[in-house]
Amino acid sequence: MFKKLAGVVMAVLLAVALSVVAFSAMPEKQVQAAGKTEIIVSAAASLQDSLDKIAVLYEKQHPDIDLVFNYGASGTLQKQIEQGAPADLFFSAGDKQMKALVDGGLISDNKELLKNQLVLVVPSNSAASITAITQLADNSFKKVAVGQPESVPAGQYAQQSLTAKKVWDKLQSKLVFAKDVRQVLSYVETGNADAGFVYKTDALTSSKVKIALAVGAHVHKAINYPVGIVKDSKHTAEAKAFYRYVQTKAASDIFTGYGFKLAE
Repeated sequence: MFKKLAGVVMAVLLAVALSVVAFSAMPEKQVQAAGKTEIIVSAAASLQDSLDKIAVLYEKQHPDIDLVFNYGASGTLQKQIEQGAPADLFFSAGDKQMKALVDGGLISDNKELLKNQLVLVVPSNSAASITAITQLADNSFKKVAVGQPESVPAGQYAQQSLTAKKVWDKLQSKLVFAKDVRQVLSYVETGNADAGFVYKTDALTSSKVKIALAVGAHVHKAINYPVGIVKDSKHTAEAKAFYRYVQTKAASDIFTGYGFKLAE
């Protein structure tokens, strides 16, 4: 009897000891994350710099929150949410993608938050002088980077602009399609494209490109950035708290500092 009891006690002590060793061996970040509420934010790639900075401030003020960002093309993120991918908030670079989710009953609260501008960028050492996007049809431009119009809002706006100027069809052999606006920027930065259509906010983040031309807003749909709470969020209260925070002056100052305009 005594031997059995001693055996049980030893087994319990061994299990506790192993648990302590296992916990002490956990990476520091994993230990710190214990007990935090993880909020997943699916956001347009063009928001990465501003949202990353906002996240630092927010997590300092809310140490119980761990913001996890899923950046990509708005259309791709829309499809992910429609297919059940985990997300608590959705930031889109276009009204079309947000409307599709709202109409599908997948978004609860939503609000138009920001505005942006479409620009044409070229490598910073380029000698090209561009006064109209129709010049892209000239022989001096071999490759023009554009986001996939089917999934990238910036690509849709570029297509609308080029179509309005009657050069979309002429440029088909020159177009290099990208998965999101940041990839377009990268193509131009590395010289894999002679020019590319990105947002003004993206252009301002890079010293390797320069803005050759600001595209007139009259040739494409308005560039709006709505934000919404995903209805199936498992942390609705926390998601709503961050949703409210991105509408505060502290967050607005960061957005405008990166070149965004606030929605009226």
